[in-house]
Amino acid sequence: MVRIDSIELPDFPLLLAPMEDVSDPPFRRLCKEQGADLMYTEFISSEGLIRDAAKSLKKLDIFEYERPIGIQIFGSEIESMRQATEIAVAAQPDLIDINYGCPVKNVACKGAGAGILQDIPKMIRMTAEIVKASPLPVTVKTRLGWSEETKFIVDVAERLQDVGIKALSIHGRTRMQMYKGEADWTLIGAVKANPRMQIPIFGNGDVDTPQKALEMKQRYGVDGVMIGRASIGHPWFFNEVKHFLAFGTLPEPPSVEERARVAKRHLEMAVEWKGVRTGIVETRRHYANYFKGMPHFKEVRQELVTCEELDRLYALLDGIQSSRLIAV
Repeated sequence: MVRIDSIELPDFPLLLAPMEDVSDPPFRRLCKEQGADLMYTEFISSEGLIRDAAKSLKKLDIFEYERPIGIQIFGSEIESMRQATEIAVAAQPDLIDINYGCPVKNVACKGAGAGILQDIPKMIRMTAEIVKASPLPVTVKTRLGWSEETKFIVDVAERLQDVGIKALSIHGRTRMQMYKGEADWTLIGAVKANPRMQIPIFGNGDVDTPQKALEMKQRYGVDGVMIGRASIGHPWFFNEVKHFLAFGTLPEPPSVEERARVAKRHLEMAVEWKGVRTGIVETRRHYANYFKGMPHFKEVRQELVTCEELDRLYALLDGIQSSRLIAV
């Protein structure tokens, strides 16, 4: 068993990474049903919460079936992050997570997300204030450093633990790498191997097969893995990993019928939660993986990602489900 303060997780838990416009309630529901042990909201702007911005407040929506669930916040100002923590706690998640890992320009170059890796003392002060403001466990997601020359994660991890965080997720790239190249897990392993570390350490980056998850467990000793891009359009990934860890074999892949059924349900839930237009647009990124490897699918996929009529989308997915549109 892995414990984050009072939160109990199974041995080697699988975490759904917080992803903007991806890890929303509809997708989280599918991942939970398929074996995700701990999930996070999309990252939420501290300034947006303080200003009562509708988009930020909407991201606070969590549901009982998702637990344990963490709300992830980001920002560059310590006082704003403290106030945002109080607002997030009021939404009654199980934990508060701080995003110190987002590399995108309009976040990192404003000193938020991975941007704070250029100012480690501020990162530690901010974390300490958030821990003080939260009666819930506080966790952190971060990267190895800002650049190749500043990969100080072993020391940073100690300092974050010292100010009270209860778990740490580390993406094996620097901010400057963005998502390019291969994730370097050696420093994640070094953090885990540090005898001073007493909190769970979760690894993140390039866990795109069940075999890779097992390799990271065995080679680096991490307490669990955080899964991001491999789950997009493939919520079955969590149970596939669990099956492989338990039996050493891969389960049968989901059938065409199952893929289409889940894709349609995903769309239905997205439309219900976000409205028709946004639900249609934000579900599009999942279709390529929902139907990856299907023969004769290119034209159908093109219509799925361009169609703006909900009834037509449902008809397309119904057609796939009955196998009229795909030769298998």
